[in-house]
Amino acid sequence: VQLQASGGGLVQAGGSLRLACAASGRTFSTYASGWFRQAPGKEREFVAGTSWSGRTTAYGDSVKGRFTISRDNAKNTVYLQMNSLKPEDTAVYYCAADRDRSWVQTTLSDYDYWGQGTQVTVSS
Repeated sequence: VQLQASGGGLVQAGGSLRLACAASGRTFSTYASGWFRQAPGKEREFVAGTSWSGRTTAYGDSVKGRFTISRDNAKNTVYLQMNSLKPEDTAVYYCAADRDRSWVQTTLSDYDYWGQGTQVTVSS
């Protein structure tokens, strides 16, 4: 499975962006998927996760109520809708997939496949 993240960019505080993660491989639709982010000098942190079906989701505390993860298995794509963006959301965002589990995962080490990352910059 290969993951390709896109949709990052520069946005003003309060604005919105939608990230997309397109996957190759027919089995992607059976994998739990998620988004992580890493700011300069900081560890990679969990942002959002979804089960294989999209019916179960989880969010990091700092993004709850502002970000929404979803997936379209027919398109092999996972999305991250980011609203009310803040300067502290600035980071490289990575999508990931867990080949061993279909239920939502929040732990970085559980994920097996990673995209290349897309930069999100929020100006104040």
